[in-house]
Amino acid sequence: MKKYLSIGIIALLVVLFASTIPGYSQVGENKRIIDGKVKKFLDKMRDRWRDFNVPEADGKILYEIIVQNKYKNALEVGTSTGHSAIWIAWALSKTGGKLITIEIDEGRYRQALANFKEAGLSEYIDARLADAHQLVNELPGPFDFVFIDADKDWYTNYAKALVPKLEPGGCMTAHNVEEPRPAHRGGYWSGTDEYYEYMKSLPAFETSIHPRSRAGVAVSYKKRQK
Repeated sequence: MKKYLSIGIIALLVVLFASTIPGYSQVGENKRIIDGKVKKFLDKMRDRWRDFNVPEADGKILYEIIVQNKYKNALEVGTSTGHSAIWIAWALSKTGGKLITIEIDEGRYRQALANFKEAGLSEYIDARLADAHQLVNELPGPFDFVFIDADKDWYTNYAKALVPKLEPGGCMTAHNVEEPRPAHRGGYWSGTDEYYEYMKSLPAFETSIHPRSRAGVAVSYKKRQK
């Protein structure tokens, strides 16, 4: 009994000591506030996302990849009105990172800004109203996480511009991608087919389709140098 009592007292002292460290309790409180705002916003918006936004299941996949790998420098090509960016930024709020997201349509861009504010994630997002065809080439990087969900026929071009800017151990993801069927090679060949084949051809990457994604999230991890 004395042994367990001593352990309890030690644990209590550790908690009390930690709470006296400047910023310790404030950091925890800030995270709780962010979590509460994001969950409330996502609950409100469930089944209401339009304008080419990702489904919730795919947002969760992006969130998990970032948190599990502790990524901090993220880029999204194709904001729409911000559903995927909210999942990405929510994950980055836990890793201490930030997201750059690019949208070419001003109406969707403005709505995304309002959504980011309501979700409490504005400080974790650098939203750009721009043509990604140009801006992707201009951004210096480096990035450790990329999500592509824009014009499908340009996926390969985005990838070619971003592969050199992705850090070893980083992850490039893309939406609405499926493993090309053999029939495609004799007929219709989509931009996402071309993207998938390109990423699969790179020896520095391990590429697959995430098994939980119905809409097709391609996941490509850049191998670390030995």
